[in-house]
Amino acid sequence: MIEVDRLEKNYGLARALKGISFQVAKGEVIGFLGPNGAGKSTTMKILTGYLLPTGGRASVAGHDVVADSLQVRRNIGYLPESTPLYGEMRVDDYLQFCADIRGVPRRRQRAAIARAVELCALQRVTGKNIVELSKGYKQRVGLAQAIVHEPPVLILDEPTSGLDPNQIVEVRKLIERLGTEHTVVLSTHYLQEVEKSCTRVIIVNQGEIVADGTREQLVHQQPAGALRLVVRGPEAQVMAQFRELLPKDCPIEVRERRSDRIEYRVDIGTATAPVDEALARLVIKNGWDLLELQRERQSLEDVFRALTLRPQQEALHA
Repeated sequence: MIEVDRLEKNYGLARALKGISFQVAKGEVIGFLGPNGAGKSTTMKILTGYLLPTGGRASVAGHDVVADSLQVRRNIGYLPESTPLYGEMRVDDYLQFCADIRGVPRRRQRAAIARAVELCALQRVTGKNIVELSKGYKQRVGLAQAIVHEPPVLILDEPTSGLDPNQIVEVRKLIERLGTEHTVVLSTHYLQEVEKSCTRVIIVNQGEIVADGTREQLVHQQPAGALRLVVRGPEAQVMAQFRELLPKDCPIEVRERRSDRIEYRVDIGTATAPVDEALARLVIKNGWDLLELQRERQSLEDVFRALTLRPQQEALHA
């Protein structure tokens, strides 16, 4: 449904996109992630026909975004970060207007609008002016205008920005439901949305794709994370033995002291050997009691920070 091949975008001397490539298959729900300024919104604006690329190519539903821009727009439902609403219009009038400009045939408009209203749970507010609605309902109206023409592809840029926790849950459920009927590209800073709603994750940083895969694949590709140990033994000796055993890039910290039980956290870093086994043998060899040993489960947030913060820090120290 979407094909991006060596896509580039320059703003003067600044390179927003540096030749990114990816594909999105029919029915996929893609989480498109990155820090501010990474190139997410630029990519979405090129896919939706708002911007022209500097180089490379992109297509949606088989139509080139430059050579066949109008067909691309017919196949896309787009919700930009700032929801495009006319506050003085009633909800039903606004959706009628969107159906008109989207080219929905008159004979199908009533059914198309009813479907959008039902999917977005707008039945209670269709007769209200948009300016009277809460932020959550306004966001639902924005989603309704994106789907009123029943496009195969939805591109959603920060759909839960500015919402309260209850509204975020409501919109997230709506996105999950839309994902059963559409191919969806979702850009957001709320990683919980991606973990719950998306089948695949693409992370961009400084105009380049730094990761592409399922959540499980991305977590598995990262360094092992950290170990949590609870040991009964003399703290100074335990710390000294741990530091002697582990590489220098494996920080150790004491998390909690409970009488003679001490909880340690060991950041495994880049260690490739089975560190947990080595630490267990060390504790037993010294006659201390190993009360707990477990590996901390990495999250998508850990992966995101590792892939986007580390390059910035390395650039600062270079």
